[in-house]
Amino acid sequence: MESPVPHISFRSWLTMRAVLMATLAVGTLVTDRARAADPVPVYPEHQNLSYYLDADGRKQPIKTQADWEIRRGHILANMQVVMGPLPAASKRVPLDVKVLETVDLGGLERRKISYQTEATDRVSAYLFLPARTGDEKLPAVLCLHQTIAIGKEEPTGLGGNPNLHYALHLAKRGYVTLAPDYPSFGEHKYDFAEDKGYTSGTMKAIWDNMRAIDLLESLPAVAADRIGCIGHSLGGHNTMFTAAFDKRIKALVSNCGFTRFHKYYEGKLVGWTSDRYMPKIRTVYENNPDKVPFDFPEIVAAFAPRAFLASAPVRDNNFEVSGVVDTIAAAKPIYALYGVAYNLVANYPESEHDFPENARDVAYQFLDHQLKRK
Repeated sequence: MESPVPHISFRSWLTMRAVLMATLAVGTLVTDRARAADPVPVYPEHQNLSYYLDADGRKQPIKTQADWEIRRGHILANMQVVMGPLPAASKRVPLDVKVLETVDLGGLERRKISYQTEATDRVSAYLFLPARTGDEKLPAVLCLHQTIAIGKEEPTGLGGNPNLHYALHLAKRGYVTLAPDYPSFGEHKYDFAEDKGYTSGTMKAIWDNMRAIDLLESLPAVAADRIGCIGHSLGGHNTMFTAAFDKRIKALVSNCGFTRFHKYYEGKLVGWTSDRYMPKIRTVYENNPDKVPFDFPEIVAAFAPRAFLASAPVRDNNFEVSGVVDTIAAAKPIYALYGVAYNLVANYPESEHDFPENARDVAYQFLDHQLKRK
C-alpha cells in the first residue's frame, strides 16, 4: 500500500493517525463508561423494554428516543457490573502496527500483522486489502472467529470449516477485512490473570476489538463511517458485546451467537462462566438467569438504530432458536421508535450450528446493503 503522506513511513503515519482517531472516538464511549460507576437500577425483566427506572425506582414509560437512551445507559452499566468496567481512554497506546507477512492473492493482498492493544499486550491478525482505484475509500468489516484453537486462521481461510472463511469471502466482495485472535486463541497467549486489569475475558475481548476498529479507521483504504462486524458462535456474541459499546460499528451480523439466558441449555449458564467469558455469572449470580442483570433482548435493542442481522439456524444445539425469536420481538419496538424497524433483521436457516452458504449469502447481502451505500 502506498504511503499517503510523502516522506513519512506507512507505520509512522498509522501511529499518528491512530492516536488522533482514537482520541476522537473516545467521545462516544466515555459516557457509557461513566454510567457504570453510578448506582445502577436493577431490572427484574429483560424482555420488557417499554420502561426505564427513575432515580426513585419508579417505572417511567419509554415514549421518546431520549427516554430509551436512559434505559440504554442502564443496560450498558449492568453489562459492566458483570463484565467489569470499559477501560478508560488512557489505556489506548499507539498501535505500532508491524507487517509480518504479505501475500499477493491476485487483486487482493493478505497481510499478517501485529499491533499494540495496550501497554502490555499485542494482538496478531490477518488484514485483507482489495485492489482499489486511486484514493477510493472501501467499507471494512471486523471478522471475529469462533471457539477454535487456530483462532484468526479460520475466518482468513487458512484452515477450519470453509463455511467460516468470511474474512476471505468479504474481502473478495470488496471489503477491507481484519481477523484478529481472541485472547487465548491462535497466537494471542493470554492467561486472564487478575493483575491484567480485567474482570472478565469478555471485556478484554471488547477492548481488543475496539483497538481493531481504531486500526481499521486509520487505514487510508477504509471509509471510517462504513465499518461493520461479523462473527460465528464465540465471534457472534463477541461481535454483539463489542457493538453495544462501540457505535463506530454501523452494521453487524451474529451467526449462531446467542439466545436468551433462560433458553441457554434450559437456563444452565455454566458455558458463560469460564475465564474467557464472565466468571461473575458463576461466582456472584450463581449461574441463575433470574439474577444476571442483563440479557440479550436488551443488548440487541441497545444497537438501535444501527443495522443488526441475527442469523439463527433452527437446529442450533448451542443457542436455542426460540430465544432468538423472543429477543427480536422484544427489541423491535425500540427500532420502531427510531423509525428504522427494517434495520433489525433475523434469518432462520435450516441448519445446525454452522454458517452454510445460503445463510452467508443473506449475511453478505445485508452488509452490502448497509455498508456499500456511500
